[in-house]
Amino acid sequence: MAHTPAPTSAGDAGTEAYVDAPELRLFVMGLFFIFGGITSLNDVIIPKLKELFTLNYTQAMLVQFCFFTAYLLIGIPGAKLVKKIGYMRGAVAGLLTMMVGCLLFIPASQNATYGLFLLALFVLASGVVIVQVVANPLISLLGKPETAHSRLTFAQAFNSLGTTLFPVAGSTLILGGLAKVSADQLSGAELDAYRTSESLAIVHGYLGISVALAVVAATVWMFRDRLKGERHEASAALAGFDLLRRPRFGFGALCIFLYVGAEVSIGSLIVSYLMQGHVLALQEQAAGKLIGLYWGGAMVGRFIGSAVMRVISPGKLLAWVAVGAIALILVSTSTTGALSGYSLLAIGLMNAIMFPTIFSLASEKLGPRAADGSGIINIAIFGGAVVPLATGAIADLTGHLGLALLLPAACYAVIAAFGHYARRPA
Repeated sequence: MAHTPAPTSAGDAGTEAYVDAPELRLFVMGLFFIFGGITSLNDVIIPKLKELFTLNYTQAMLVQFCFFTAYLLIGIPGAKLVKKIGYMRGAVAGLLTMMVGCLLFIPASQNATYGLFLLALFVLASGVVIVQVVANPLISLLGKPETAHSRLTFAQAFNSLGTTLFPVAGSTLILGGLAKVSADQLSGAELDAYRTSESLAIVHGYLGISVALAVVAATVWMFRDRLKGERHEASAALAGFDLLRRPRFGFGALCIFLYVGAEVSIGSLIVSYLMQGHVLALQEQAAGKLIGLYWGGAMVGRFIGSAVMRVISPGKLLAWVAVGAIALILVSTSTTGALSGYSLLAIGLMNAIMFPTIFSLASEKLGPRAADGSGIINIAIFGGAVVPLATGAIADLTGHLGLALLLPAACYAVIAAFGHYARRPA
C-alpha cells in the first residue's frame, strides 16, 4: 500500500497513514462503475455471439474464459506497472488499454471471426485488470483504516450500479437487433454477411464506450500528481506469491477464485435459463433486460452491507449470505415458473458483499504489501474463466442448466467456510 502523510493530531500518533482527498474517492467510485459495467456486458454478448456463430454452451463460455484469463496473465505485471508509475498514471494506462480493446471490435465485426472477438475481449479485460489493481487498494488508502471494509463495500456498490445499467442498455442495443433469420440457416457468403451485419450492434456499443474511456482517461491525467509522497515496497518478479503461505490470505484468494467463477457462471447463463419453457419462456431481449435485476440486487445489497458490517462481523455476514446463495440455487433448480426464475436472479443480492468482504478480510495486515496482495487477488479472478467454462461443459454434457448450477453452489459452500474462518480480525 502507498502511504502519504495523514492528517494527524496528538491523539492519533502512530495510526496508519491515509490520504484525505474526498475528490479522489469520487474518481475511484467512477472507476468501479466503468469496469463493473464493461464486465457485465459479457452476459449480453454471449447469447448474441452464441447465435451468430452457432456455438454450444462450452464454446460460448470462451467469452468469459478469454476475458478473465487476462486476470491470470496481467495481474502481476499490472501490479508492477502500478508500483512503478503510481496509482493515477496506472489508472490512465488501464483506461487507454480498455479503449484499444473496444476499438478492436471493429476488425472483429468486419472479418466476422469469433476468434477476433475473443482477442478484443482479452485486450479490453487487460485494461480492466490494471484499473482494478489501482482501485481496490486506493479506496482503502483514501480514509481511516478502521472503516476500510465499509468503504470498499460502498465503492463496490458503484461497480454494481454499472453492472445494473450496462446490461439493460446493452440488451436493447445488442439483443434487440437479432434478426428473424438464424445463423444456422445460412452458409458461405450469406452467413459472413449476416454475421458482419448483426455484429455491428456490438461494435456501436463498444465504440461509444471507447469515447467515454478517452474522456475519463484525460480527466484522470489531470490528477496524476495528486498523491504526493506515494511510495510502494520494492519486490521481486514473482512478488506476492509468498503471501499465499499466509493461511488467511491464501484461503481468501481461493474464495475470490470461486466467488468470481460462481457469479460469472450464473450471470452468463441468465438469458438462456430464463428463456427455458419451464422457467419464464422469455425472448432474448426481455431475458437480457432482467440481467439488470441480478446485478441490481448486488448494488442494493452493497449499500445495505456497508451499513450492516459496522455492527456485525464481516466474516459472519459473509458466511450467511453464501449459505443464502446456495439455498436460492436449490430453490431455482427444483421449481418452475416465476419462482424458479426470480430466485435465480435474487442470488445477486447474496453476492452483494462477497468480493469486497473476501478481499478486505484476506488483505488485513498486509500494510505496504497491499499492491502485491491486490495483484494476487486479481490473478484469483481467473476463476471467472475456469468455473463458467466448466459450468458450460456440464450443461452440454447433461443437457440441463439446473444441474450445471450445482457447481456454483459448491463454490458458495467453500466461501461460507471462509467467512466462518475469518470471522475474527487478523
